[in-house]
Amino acid sequence: MTKNIRIEVTPNDFDLGGEVDRLVGKDHGVGASCSFVGYVRDFSERPEVTGLELEHYPGMTEKSLGNIAEEACRRWELEGITIIHRIGRLMSGDQIVLVITTSAHRAEAFAACEFIMDYLKVDAPFWKKELTSQGEHWVEARDKDSERADKWDIDRG
Repeated sequence: MTKNIRIEVTPNDFDLGGEVDRLVGKDHGVGASCSFVGYVRDFSERPEVTGLELEHYPGMTEKSLGNIAEEACRRWELEGITIIHRIGRLMSGDQIVLVITTSAHRAEAFAACEFIMDYLKVDAPFWKKELTSQGEHWVEARDKDSERADKWDIDRG
């Protein structure tokens, strides 16, 4: 079972290197870490996206992210997981999400990191509004995100 799980939902930015150092620390059982950083793009279905506004349901969001991390722990032998997701108003180029997984071997770290992001995109209770020069628009769930999560054979009923 994973020794170290950290979940944070925050308006504050994060430092990838600092977070990797925090997770790995002096744990000599870690042979690999895998990280994913998502950024706010300046495009989407609508051109000229200038930013995003992210809202969430406090308490429920952290619980959902914790459940995702626990499912990753059931599937792979992991040493640690960090999930940081930002909320509030973010502009193009800003970091929005960080997932770090550590394990004794790279295959587990890679697979778990991908799984967490795929699952997070469809099951974590975040609401995203795109900010454009033409106004604000709520972002609907995307079929391709559900298809990616479905490959993991998850009962998301």
